[in-house]
Amino acid sequence: MSVKLRLARAGAKKRPVYRVVVSDTRSPRDGRFIEQIGRYDPTLEPAVFEIKDDRLEHWLSHGAQPSETLNKLILKRRREAASAPKA
Repeated sequence: MSVKLRLARAGAKKRPVYRVVVSDTRSPRDGRFIEQIGRYDPTLEPAVFEIKDDRLEHWLSHGAQPSETLNKLILKRRREAASAPKA
């Protein structure tokens, strides 16, 4: 079974909200998934991207591949966390 980390669309028409899910590659985009590990809301200013880091690392260590869009969001989040001043 090939596993992917990807965004599943939810929300109303013209108001998208996405769930970050772990799913089988054969499942449809908004279909069945194994686990929900976060959410992404691009309609807010600034956009909200929340993810459970421990579950993300678990699935990546077990060979799950993030989608292209999700990979960009993860990299952006890691860059922002690295550049943030530590208090």
